[in-house]
Amino acid sequence: MLLQYGFPLAYYVDSHSIFRFVQGRDSFWRNHYRLTDEVNPQWKQVLDDCGIKVTYALSPQAKGKIERPRPYRWIQDRLVRTCYRENIGDIKEAQFILNYLVQKYNHQIVHSTTGEIPYIRFQRAIREKRTLFRKFTIRPPFKSVKDIFCLRVDRMVNPYRKVCINNLELKVPGAPLHERIQLRIIPDKESGLSEVRF
Repeated sequence: MLLQYGFPLAYYVDSHSIFRFVQGRDSFWRNHYRLTDEVNPQWKQVLDDCGIKVTYALSPQAKGKIERPRPYRWIQDRLVRTCYRENIGDIKEAQFILNYLVQKYNHQIVHSTTGEIPYIRFQRAIREKRTLFRKFTIRPPFKSVKDIFCLRVDRMVNPYRKVCINNLELKVPGAPLHERIQLRIIPDKESGLSEVRF
């Protein structure tokens, strides 16, 4: 979404663990060393690198506002009914139905609130410069999209200028001794290998 449409102003999400660290719920041990929001999940780290704000729904009622709007209810209702009617029980087949419904909603259906087709409304907002989306740009110190869309892990540089991850030692030439550095890991599903950027 970020690569195709650019950076939105903000995301409004619930407090699920993929979006937010909550003390007492997400700690691995009973001794809670970190407070809520002292640890950023991978998703939040990507948004921080992109300069996108995050607003958390603090109650189930607020969360309902995310799920209740017409597009989600419209797509959810039709997805279930269509899969039942077509006797679809496989997730891959259901994905085709979902893709069709999203395409139809965005490009053919007139929205009940705005009175416009969402895609046409979005394109007009871009032309008239009335959108909060900003063009996707790679900001320094990053050099590639791989620096942004990746897994991140912090490690301490040992006296031999190496870091260890999963019993694998990696050389980090020129790194300051005994300093924490961040490894940015880009897995490749096909080869099973990962590119590591420091």
